[in-house]
Amino acid sequence: MHISFSDFAQIGQFEWKIDKHFYPKMNVPVILFANEKMLKDCLQDRSIEQAIHAACLPGVVEKVCVMPDMHQGYGFPIGGVAATSVENGVIVPGAIGYDINCGVRLLSSEINYDAIAPFLEKILIEINAACPSGVGKGGRFNISKKDLEEVCLKGVKWARKNALMGDNEHFAIEDQGMISPEGLEGISKKAFDRGKPQLGSLGAGNHFIEIDIIESVVDKEAARTFGLNEGNIAIQIHSGSRGFGHQVCTDFVRMFNDNANTNKYCLPDRELAYAPLDSNLGKKYLSSMQAAANFAFVNRQLLAFAVRESFYSNLDKHVIPSELITVYDLAHNIGKIESFIVEGKAQEVFIHRKGATRSLGPGNASLPDAYKDTGQPVLVPGSMGTSSWILSGTNLAAEKSLNSCCHGAGRVLSRSKARKKIDSEQVLDQMREKGILVLSGSKQLLSEEAPQAYKEVSDVVDIIDSVGIAKKVAKLSPIAVVKG
Repeated sequence: MHISFSDFAQIGQFEWKIDKHFYPKMNVPVILFANEKMLKDCLQDRSIEQAIHAACLPGVVEKVCVMPDMHQGYGFPIGGVAATSVENGVIVPGAIGYDINCGVRLLSSEINYDAIAPFLEKILIEINAACPSGVGKGGRFNISKKDLEEVCLKGVKWARKNALMGDNEHFAIEDQGMISPEGLEGISKKAFDRGKPQLGSLGAGNHFIEIDIIESVVDKEAARTFGLNEGNIAIQIHSGSRGFGHQVCTDFVRMFNDNANTNKYCLPDRELAYAPLDSNLGKKYLSSMQAAANFAFVNRQLLAFAVRESFYSNLDKHVIPSELITVYDLAHNIGKIESFIVEGKAQEVFIHRKGATRSLGPGNASLPDAYKDTGQPVLVPGSMGTSSWILSGTNLAAEKSLNSCCHGAGRVLSRSKARKKIDSEQVLDQMREKGILVLSGSKQLLSEEAPQAYKEVSDVVDIIDSVGIAKKVAKLSPIAVVKG
């Protein structure tokens, strides 16, 4: 498939369209939110082609949306959103991702930077010890198989029962930290074996725990509601479902491909293997994916618990107020049934979001009461050593982007290219010059996660804000980070 810049029709300052007639099998258009440079850069990988393939899926409705942090993923672009009909559509593991419910939690505080500065290094060391990181590393919580099953079925209710979260904290978590799967029959023994030792661990890759200072506030009212005050400390936790979710996706991609061969499905891409949403196989994957999403919600809860312990043990004895409040916890690799107006009629659709977050506007029934007036907090972390942004969802997102927004900065260099081009010692020097403490178990990872490997997050957020699918609330700057 040959795609050139001239194939994009500009429909707004930062809005572009590939018509559904561009490729014979497309059922809907592709809408992209980007500037000209981003689009031209993405023509160097397969992300645009992957979005076009997604537009060919059976039962896909309305449009496929691609965010400005787009880059090539497995079968489906990272930064991509697609909706399929619940009645006659399909479910696609590759359009949700291997790290099911990879997401971000934001904690706010009334701790001023000057108060924490003398204790920052010690706190970071304790966080690093309490939140195991790295490929395959296990967590600090020794749970039974029965516990793991309860985590999968009940999400953070398990954490509440075990005194690992506050009574009302679940209200600040997407889906209140629990999606109800029909059962666990589709989950393999290998997935359970991989997941059991990993609950409460950070993982590797782009996962992190970051201590930030709230550098500036754009929307004072929303920031006040979110508990974000200039000069105070906030914490971001970025992790997902670890080996458990990865194995669930691995198992079902194989089964979906086998099913396609047996039933002679015409796949637009082998990596985009699908099953009908109402089929037994489709229902099994949906339930297994929901179980993995619950695992991830609990995983971030346990990481937050460990972060709090590290703060409280160091600051309470110095009579420094150190309560850390969950502002919001949201997923950016997930699929769920939502209601939309499609061709003028309300319709239930299955939304696939991969490297894209929900962006619900004021008044949405799915929001906790605290955020009914502001819209949903939308968390957009930058790359290591650069700023991050807190946004608020808008009602315009329902019309323009399937209630979705970007999830981060987005890569411009693959991991292999970053390792070849970027020296890890130079990355550490850059962090030191900026006054940022960094703990990482791998020098190779520092090269892969260097700021140069990512787009500039402010460019991404400027586009999102200009299009109107989320609005700027506050800017965060890192002061210390634990990398997976």
